[in-house]
Amino acid sequence: MKKLFFLFLISFSFSTTVAQEQKPNVLVFYVDDLRAELGCYGSKTAITPNIDKLASDGVMFNRAYSQQAICAPSRMSTLTGLRPETMGIYSIFTPLRKIHKDVVSMPQLFNKNGYKTVSIGKVYHHSSDDKKEWSVYFGKEANTYNDPKNIAIIEQLKKEGKNPKGPAFDMADVADEAYKDGRASKYAIETLHKLKDDKFLMFVGLSKPHLPFNAPKKYWDMYNRNDFEVPSRNKPEGVYRLSLTKWGELKGYHGIPKDGDLDDELTRTLIHGYHASISYIDAQVGKVMQTLEDLDLRKTTTIIFMSDHGYKIGEYGAWCKHSNMEIDTRVPLIVSRETNYKKRKTGKTSKALVENVDIFPTLVDLCGLEGPEFDGKSILSIINKPNKKGDEYATSVYARGKKIMGVTATDGKWRYTEWRNAKTHEILQAELYEHKNSLLSYLNLSGNKKYKKIEQKMKKLLEKQFPRDKPFLQNDQPRKK
Repeated sequence: MKKLFFLFLISFSFSTTVAQEQKPNVLVFYVDDLRAELGCYGSKTAITPNIDKLASDGVMFNRAYSQQAICAPSRMSTLTGLRPETMGIYSIFTPLRKIHKDVVSMPQLFNKNGYKTVSIGKVYHHSSDDKKEWSVYFGKEANTYNDPKNIAIIEQLKKEGKNPKGPAFDMADVADEAYKDGRASKYAIETLHKLKDDKFLMFVGLSKPHLPFNAPKKYWDMYNRNDFEVPSRNKPEGVYRLSLTKWGELKGYHGIPKDGDLDDELTRTLIHGYHASISYIDAQVGKVMQTLEDLDLRKTTTIIFMSDHGYKIGEYGAWCKHSNMEIDTRVPLIVSRETNYKKRKTGKTSKALVENVDIFPTLVDLCGLEGPEFDGKSILSIINKPNKKGDEYATSVYARGKKIMGVTATDGKWRYTEWRNAKTHEILQAELYEHKNSLLSYLNLSGNKKYKKIEQKMKKLLEKQFPRDKPFLQNDQPRKK
């Protein structure tokens, strides 16, 4: 009997060790302001060989959505598995831990389960959020300018007591590490060398192509600026008056006019800078991926490439994000499982509707952990079977101050949005856009009799997530003056 019990203990210990060894490492490339402007997504202009290679080694999602097209709430949602409307935080000015002390975050859970957790660059928007929960922490850095002309402009602005934010783009003939994303990849590579014998969850927060579009000259030189078309500045017919913001945060940069539209020359330069920034972060992805191969870690590491939300580069005469439009809410998402996983899928594209809020529960499922309650759900079964159907719909929110809330739902072909009184749920205006073949739509079809059934269907989907009798949670704090 004692012998059998002893054998059982050995067997149990062995199986536990094997289970622990089979838990994969996780590396997440978390990119800022990147829409699906990548070669693997069919871009005719973006040069992204390393990200394209990653897509060919995994599953690329064509219908992935962010829960809000702004940095802080979007990132909180990803790292907690909770939607902005659950947290009641809709602006960039409120840190997660100022409101929610006890919500379990991804680094907290993985830390408690024996993982080394690593945050490099911009992961949370607020560096104060869970800074102590990461085993290794390289904080978000300030923007770097290397062009002497731009440095002189900033110094002059400081002398004049003006906002020293600097120009909207910078290019200098310097090494990648002269700008902050090059340093982020350097820190990631150094950390991988140190943690190669540990289980790890690593976030590499790449800040570009967020403004300013600062990247080494060699990435600008990859493009012919005359190849970039200036997009139509026309706004959708029948669009709600607060649906779009004109230039968003772009207007705060030096050299951007305060009134009127951007002219074609400046528009084309900014589009050029956006693409140069994308190729710059693509190179950083390539460096980190090569390190995984060199350290023999690729076989045990699942890779996720994602963005916090989409972006506009002149479409609708607008810039940046800050809306419920398809182009702002749809995001790139690529998942490539560890090469040791025998049933992993490669070179596949999924049409399933998935959301950024699904990432945390998916990683809990992937790594065999027990997590808290989530708003999102695991999409591991879709990663393993890309032809499988996803959710019936995906939703996002965007508040306009405290009084107006925009709520939106997509079924992958149609996007239905309601702008509501945040207290009474009175519908101020509705929007219905068709997106079967494009991220853009120029006609609001809400109220059109021809599309009545489609609108009714989308309205029902929207109200599943945003019922009219449920008040919006408002935990946002006013901006400090």
